[in-house]
Formats: sequence, structure tokens, C-alpha cells
Amino acid sequence: MNKGKYYITTAITYTSGKPHIGNTYEIILADAIARFRRQEGYDVFFQTGTDEHGIKIEEKAAAAGLTPKEFVDQTAGEVRRIWDLMDTSYDKFIRTTDADHECQVQKIFKKLYDKGDIYKGSYEGWYCVPDESFWTESQLVDGKCPDCGRPVQKASEEAYFFKMSKYADRLIEHINTHPEFIQPVSRKNEMMNNFLLPGLQDLCVSRTSFTWGIPVDFDPKHVVYVWLDALVNYITGIGYDADGNPTEQFEKLWPADLHLIGKDIIRFHTIYWPIFLMALDLPLPKQVFGHPWLIQSDGKMSKSRGNVIYADDLVDMFGVDAVRYFVLHEMPFENDGVISWELLVERINSDLANTLGNLVNRTISMSNKYFDGVVADKGAAEAVDEDLKAVVTGTKAKVEEKMASLRVADSLTEIFNLFKRCNKYIDETEPWVLAKDEVKSDRLATVLYNLVESITIGASLLKSFMPQTAQRILAQLSAEEVAYDKLDSFGHYANGTKVTDAPEILFARLDVKEVMEKVEALVAKQMAEAGISPEAKSGAGRSDGSSDTGSSGAAGAENAASTDPSGEIVLEMKPEITFDDFGKMQFAVGEVIACEAVEKSKKLLCSQVKIGDQTKQIVSGIKKWYSPEEMVGKKVMVLVNLKPAKLAGVLSEGMLLCAEDAEGNLALMAPEKDMPSGAEIC
Repeated sequence: MNKGKYYITTAITYTSGKPHIGNTYEIILADAIARFRRQEGYDVFFQTGTDEHGIKIEEKAAAAGLTPKEFVDQTAGEVRRIWDLMDTSYDKFIRTTDADHECQVQKIFKKLYDKGDIYKGSYEGWYCVPDESFWTESQLVDGKCPDCGRPVQKASEEAYFFKMSKYADRLIEHINTHPEFIQPVSRKNEMMNNFLLPGLQDLCVSRTSFTWGIPVDFDPKHVVYVWLDALVNYITGIGYDADGNPTEQFEKLWPADLHLIGKDIIRFHTIYWPIFLMALDLPLPKQVFGHPWLIQSDGKMSKSRGNVIYADDLVDMFGVDAVRYFVLHEMPFENDGVISWELLVERINSDLANTLGNLVNRTISMSNKYFDGVVADKGAAEAVDEDLKAVVTGTKAKVEEKMASLRVADSLTEIFNLFKRCNKYIDETEPWVLAKDEVKSDRLATVLYNLVESITIGASLLKSFMPQTAQRILAQLSAEEVAYDKLDSFGHYANGTKVTDAPEILFARLDVKEVMEKVEALVAKQMAEAGISPEAKSGAGRSDGSSDTGSSGAAGAENAASTDPSGEIVLEMKPEITFDDFGKMQFAVGEVIACEAVEKSKKLLCSQVKIGDQTKQIVSGIKKWYSPEEMVGKKVMVLVNLKPAKLAGVLSEGMLLCAEDAEGNLALMAPEKDMPSGAEIC
């Protein structure tokens, strides 16, 4: 069953440091999509890699006492190690320092220059080093980079430019006539309204102020701008040749079926890259999907905050497939997902240990106990079986539908709904009761067969998302993976097959206290490596799973991560929101009428806050700055309609707003004048 080719790519990882779990999420997501497309019958080619040029690399290498090549060799090796650790099935790992890539970049640059799309000029404007981006004065936001909110520096140099405006109308038409091209739709609207419709400026595509880059071969004092260099990896990696002699692989695979990238770099992949392709007379990729971010629950990941989570640390504690499950399941289609150690433990215990692991263990144990492990359908069917079979055989279509629109989290939910239905079936049929009546032996055997068959189908569907776990389940059942085109039918498990004698525990239940003790040790190590004293950390590795100021994060605290030389806080901007987004949040003045410390927590206070005619219980990590006694009577600003959550086992029904300085000190926000409890903040 060959459905044709499917070429999927990720953003190539910038080699400025070790990727954290937020960076790693993308490769896991891409891998799940690639594996599923293979299962469907596509001939998949999956490319990923590393982006290795630019001034940031030059500076970091110098600071480490290494040449840039030595530095990127180390970092690219670390990236690949983590990608392999996460069991990702990429077919090609490209590095932008690969000789064949560098050669083609030079040839592409010359081709575009000869065509008149690139011209030589001079640049005077503002440059953001972290983003490798030039900006005009009018594009800055409060004098800072409009993308990341960090300081920019004045830059003036000779440069080559690409005529972006030449292709702008053509790109606008393509986007309008291909609604699937940019997904989700909100990303398309952002690109059209913020960049394309206002008018594109010509793009600087070379630099002379540093040397770590691919030289412009006909003007070697220039190096190719990192974005032109990086973006063309999607064609150079599969055999594009600017001289017109592409490989068979390129002819087969291009255009890409899916570019999977983070929402923060969608502009480069949906504006610059398509225009470069138009200039090269190549077709555009079929779809660019800008996935959301995975955000640490207590704020932006930062070594100085002691809250960076790395994939290998997670794997050491929980295993590869538990981490894969969490990041795939917790990331919504369009909005950012949240990760915390406590939430990981909760998901592993509830979904993996209980729903899945316990189901497999019970089914195998009962098969061994009642029939010496031999599974057979005796044909003793009852009405309850039909609903189970309908859910099981209907799951494939639901998963397929969700995956067609890249709703991976929803696909996983459908598979786990199958496992939940199996657990319900056990409760409905009560095999332990059937076992007491010898007359019902055939019925008991049929029930167990139905369970084994259902789990086999579920494991076959799970393979793309949790490959190791799926294989372990099938091995314990002595089952073969069910072919994809048969996953919507029932009865593939061979009668008389014997399950394993001793079922393996797939996922052990975890003790959150033990896990958090290990986390504290990790945090201490991070802080020591960053040269930060433990007293300076802000909300790092806390045992309550919250930020220091509320049930799911400190309002405003994520941005105050550092200061510039003048002592002013460098505000790290979050993505823009619309007024409708803001309108969903309800803020009001509250009055603290009671407050006490939360047992077993060094950071949490539990406040009873009167807000108009109601009282809400709010847990906040502010014990370091406020005593329970001084909280009582305070007027505070409250996010009222935050979804309730348990922190250290205590229900929290809102968030107290705080300000945070660069050292992590917090201060409650309060109305300037005395306002009544319940007064709306607008």
C-alpha cells in the first residue's frame, strides 16, 4: 500500500547550546507525524539538522576558547545525541557546515545575483544578535527588537540585498489561493496583516562584520546571511543543484509536504523562504505548520532561574516514551502547552501507569490465572461486546482524521479512549465473577480474547507515538502488529496464542515527593553551573508545581529575566495577543480575609480572598516576601477566572498578580486608591 512520497522537515536547530525540552518537542512531534505517515503507507523522507553559522556562534566559540568549527562540532553532536535518545526516525541529519551544502549556498547566491534578485548596497539600521535580524527604526518596539524584545545595536556596513518586494504580490496570491499553505490559520493572518500587506522591504542577505559564515565566492569579504544559508537546507539536503543537475531524490521529494517549525520563526519560513523558492523557479512547500511553544509552568526557561528542563534529564527519571507521551499529549493544536515536573508525574500515574499499564497487566495476569496464558475466542458473545468492538474498530478513522490536520494531541487522546473503554469493559464483564462459575468458562475466555485483541489494535495505533511501549505490549501479548488497513476490523489475534508468563510493568507509579527531591538536586546543579546562589533562584524546581505567585504562573514574571548595563530590566516580550484574547481574562480587586501557610511547602501561602459577593481560595508562592499575618486585610489584584488547580494538594481558584524584578523579588500588585472588593480591573 504505497500512497506516494511524503517529505517532512523540521527547523534546523541553532548550535548555540544544548537544546531544552521546549526545543526537543519539535523533533518528537515531527517524528510522530513521520511514523504515522509511514504506517499509512507513504514513502516518507524525514529531514532535520543543525544551523551552524552566524555571529552568535562566533562569539560563543571565542568565549569557550574554541574555533567556531570546533564549537559547532560539539554542539551539533549533542543535538544529534538527544534526537537519537528520543527515538526519532529521521532519514537525514543535515549540518549547514556540510561541504555539499556550503557549495550549493554559494551557487544559489550567485544564481540569484546574476538574475538581478540580489544587489549590492549598504545597510544602516538596527541589528538583533540573538535573532540574527536587521530592523529599521520604524520597526522597533520601544527601541527594542520587535520579535524578542531584547536590545538591538546600531549597524552600518556594506551588504547584499534581496528584492523581496518583487515577489510579494505573487506570494500574497499564493497564500490566498492555497488556504492550507500556512497553518494554523492564526499564523497566516499574522503574516498577511503584519508583514505582507503593509509592504516588504528588501532583505539583507550578507554580512561583513564577522567571518563565521559561507563566503560569497565572488566577493569573499562578505558571508551569506544566516537565514538564506539555513533555509535552503530543505533543498540542498535532498540533492538540489543550482546548475540544473538535481539528483533523482530531489526530483522525487520536492516540493516538501510539510515544514514543521516553531511559531517564533514562521515569518522566515512563510515569507522569506517561499520568495527564495520563487526566485529559483521552484514550487513552494505544500504546507508550513507553526506549532506552539512548550512553556515551563514557572516561567521562561532560563539557567539563571534554575528552571531549564532537558530531555535527557526527563528520560533518566521517566523513560523515553513517557516523555514522548507527555509532550505530544499536552501540546494543544494552536495554544502553548505547559510542562512541570508535577504534571509529568500526574500524567504518568493516571494515563500511563493506570489507564494503560494496569490494563495490560490485568489482562495478561487474568489470562495466565484462568487459562494458563492461552487466549482463544470461544464465540460466547454478549451485547456488551459490540460496543467495545465499535469503539476499538472506530478508533483508526478518528486518529486518521485528527492526524490529517496535525492534531497530534487529539489523536493520542482517541487511542487512550480505546484503552479506557477496555478498562470499562473489564468492569462491565467482571472476569473474576465469571471465573467462579465453570459453566461460564467460554464466556470468560471470549472476554479475555476481546481484551487482548483490543489492546493489540490499540498498541498498533500507538506505535507512531510511543514506539518502544507499543512493541513491549505486543511482545507481552505474543502478538503481531496489525496492518494499518486492518485496524478498523476485529479478530486478528490468532486463537490459541499464549501470552507471556510474567507481565512486565510498563510504567510504575511515581511518588511526587521522591521525584521532586531529585529535581531539587538537578536544580542545584544547574544553579551551580550558572554561578547562581540557591537563594537567588526564583520559583525553580518547587515542590508545589506552581510559580511563586499563583496556580499556573506569575503574572508578568516571565519577562523580567535580566537587566541591561544601565540596570534597567530587559523585558522579554511574549507573542502579541488580540483584544479578544485579553477579554477572556477577568481581573478584579480582592481583599484577603484569611491567610495561612501551606503544610509541607516552604514557599506557599493559602489566602481566602473576598471578591465582591464570593470568596476564593488562592495559593501563592509568596511566603518568602509576606507572612500570613501581614496578608490579612490587603487589597490585591486577582485573576479571577483562572482554571482551578491543586498545588501541594491544596485547591487554588485564581492568581494574585505580582511584579518581579531581575533578582526574583516579588511585590503584590494593589490598586493605587482604595477600591471596594470586587471592583473590576479593566
